[in-house]
Amino acid sequence: MIYIQMKVHDFLRELASGSPAPGGGSASALAGSMGAALVAMVARFTAGRSGDPELERQVEQKLQESIRLQLLLQEDVDRDTAAYSRVLEAYRLPKQDEAQKKERSRAIQETLQEAARQPLQVARSSLEVLQLCPWAIERGNPNTWSDAAVAALLAQSGIEGSLANVSINLAGIKDIAFKKEMKVEALEIRTTARNLQEIINGLLADRQA
Repeated sequence: MIYIQMKVHDFLRELASGSPAPGGGSASALAGSMGAALVAMVARFTAGRSGDPELERQVEQKLQESIRLQLLLQEDVDRDTAAYSRVLEAYRLPKQDEAQKKERSRAIQETLQEAARQPLQVARSSLEVLQLCPWAIERGNPNTWSDAAVAALLAQSGIEGSLANVSINLAGIKDIAFKKEMKVEALEIRTTARNLQEIINGLLADRQA
């Protein structure tokens, strides 16, 4: 099933159902994608207003970057569900003899690693969205600063939600070196995001009620 092509109310119904997928991973990717879409909106409302060719080139660059991230994160909505489905398939493999048990264990570890890599990629892309938000707030059309603020919140949700999914998949992985590598990058992403959010909060401080 391709969730990103569903109508919004149908996707929400699936999200609220008793099925384990789509779940938090797909929702996190969608949040990041919506954040990118709002940055694109800000860029479009800003384009053609400055009269400065250099600034217009910058607006176009931000627009193209936000569209790229929006499309990438849209695809991750379904990639996350596919990765989770492969984990379930691995757990369903037969385990009646030692050879089957060994193959099942190998498959589980392989798919769990894939299921951890996928949300980490979503966190990376969502961080890129967040990195566009200070520009959107500071240099975007003044009438769209609230949209840029929402974009930042959605990007943060994409980051933190995805990192939570990284953590839950790492719990079942036995490869210590792999776990360490993933945790180091997750911490780097989270630290960068929180520093960015402080900058964004500063830009919004005199605008919010």
